[in-house]
Amino acid sequence: MPAPRKRWPLSARVLIAVILGTLLGIWGGTEPYLFRLDNGDLGQLGLLVIRLLKALAVPLILFAILDAFLRVPITARAGGRLVAVCLVNVSVAFAIGLTLINILEPGAAWRGRLEQLAAKVAAPGEPPKSAAGASLDPLQNLSGYIPQSLVEPLVSNNVISVVLMALLFGAALGWFKERQNEADSVDIRPLAGLISAAYQVLVKVLGWVVEVVPFAVFGLVAQVVGKAGIGIFAELASFLGIILLGLGLHGLVYYPLAAWLAGAKPPGVYLKGSADAVLTAFSANSSLAAVPITLRCLQRMEVSDQSARLVVCAGTNLNNDGVTLYEAMTALFLAQAMGGDLGAGQQAVIVFSALMAGAGIAGIPEAGLIVLPLVLAAAGLPETVVALAIPLVAPVDWIIARVRSGVNVLSDMLVAILLESWERRSSESER
Repeated sequence: MPAPRKRWPLSARVLIAVILGTLLGIWGGTEPYLFRLDNGDLGQLGLLVIRLLKALAVPLILFAILDAFLRVPITARAGGRLVAVCLVNVSVAFAIGLTLINILEPGAAWRGRLEQLAAKVAAPGEPPKSAAGASLDPLQNLSGYIPQSLVEPLVSNNVISVVLMALLFGAALGWFKERQNEADSVDIRPLAGLISAAYQVLVKVLGWVVEVVPFAVFGLVAQVVGKAGIGIFAELASFLGIILLGLGLHGLVYYPLAAWLAGAKPPGVYLKGSADAVLTAFSANSSLAAVPITLRCLQRMEVSDQSARLVVCAGTNLNNDGVTLYEAMTALFLAQAMGGDLGAGQQAVIVFSALMAGAGIAGIPEAGLIVLPLVLAAAGLPETVVALAIPLVAPVDWIIARVRSGVNVLSDMLVAILLESWERRSSESER
């Protein structure tokens, strides 16, 4: 039999698609070039694939959590460890962001030029995005996660509501499983088989969809580059540069070091093993769309299913380091541009607001940009600055948002690795 053909890894195919899409976007812009086809049409076709991927990812999360409860009990101790690791990671993110902004003071480059820059870079004819439904109030966010019906979270792709439902029903399934041999216990084996089969079917379908992701990436990148162009980077270079520096230090320095020192995964292994999921999230502008690929990457890195599913499926909305870092750095940058010198108390308010934003905006497209005015207002910045924020940031947010998504995936990968290492050491010490 002939040897199976060796395929290029998904990360390489996505990277090629990004490069080709960028070149086509620069060349074609927004003008039609082939049978009246333009880059906008390619982007719409690519968006269909990403939409399908995100639609399948939500039920995958539901069945992955249920199946995990049936296979291995998910303990409260593991959940507590997950929260602890996430808090450490987001604390490091804030430390990096605040240090960069306070030492380098990049916002000074915009001082006295806010209105001039906003008028120059704002896209004409595009209404500002609304933050309707988004809030920094923890109780209001919590109430939004409690569904009015069991099908509502699946229909609206509300990830946190789906996770809460899955944890509730999964705990019930685990309870019945432990009492399976008791005389008055319900026989859940047929249901367990159905859940396992549904999970495996979803994994297979998602595997097929993932194969066409590079083509979707090609169209999406061509669309955004053709629309936004690359000349805008010169005007917004100081803002874009400091945000990408903060995200880069957190995602490409802290995460690999933590995975190596605390999780026994060398930086090369961690970054190479994460490449497929990171590039998918970067291209699709969604860490949710990368969930099935993230699970596959963790499996290749020999992380247990229990740790991988707990983090990627149940805990993914705790790992929004990219969004929280971006919100805090942007608020401080604009405060510097306004000429203000925020004290420790005001910076603490920004940090808390960014943390609430990261936890409260699951499933909202362009979430980081949409809730930015809420964070700025909570920091006490004038209404004029809050009103100028989105026109100033939006032209380069398409690239920042994709980097944020990649950082969030790297965070999921790291937390799963650290949780696995923590659980392994605890098991060995108990023997």
